[in-house]
Amino acid sequence: MRYLLLALRFLWASPNTLIGLTIGGLGLCLGAKVRVRGRTLEFYEGGVQWMLQHISYHQNIAAMTLGHVILGQTGLALEFVRQHEGVHVAQFERWGPFMLPAYLLSSVYVWTRRRRFYRDNPFEREAFGDDAPHEHEDHEEQGRTQ
Repeated sequence: MRYLLLALRFLWASPNTLIGLTIGGLGLCLGAKVRVRGRTLEFYEGGVQWMLQHISYHQNIAAMTLGHVILGQTGLALEFVRQHEGVHVAQFERWGPFMLPAYLLSSVYVWTRRRRFYRDNPFEREAFGDDAPHEHEDHEEQGRTQ
């Protein structure tokens, strides 16, 4: 029964994992590395690092999780964020194909409430272990503090 539940969690998260595998695979063609850690594949450096550096909007993204794939800047960065990203893996297992839309809608919602679209997103608050949202005066301040 335990293995059946694990298989179902992998299957439920698989649409997002497929996106991560596609990005990671392209990254491998551009010099990225890959390793297995627990129930995840970690892609880092090379094309993955380039992608993370270029998709951010005034953010320094150390890593990003898509299903059971974690995309990271470097192997060392992944060591530092593994626990945080592991929470996201569990979120993908719970939310399945609805995780990305829910995450994006949550970011838009908190941003319209004059909060930080990344750090105050409920999914990020869970991953950071926060209990309460953070208040900020204006959007310009928010961009500098993230």
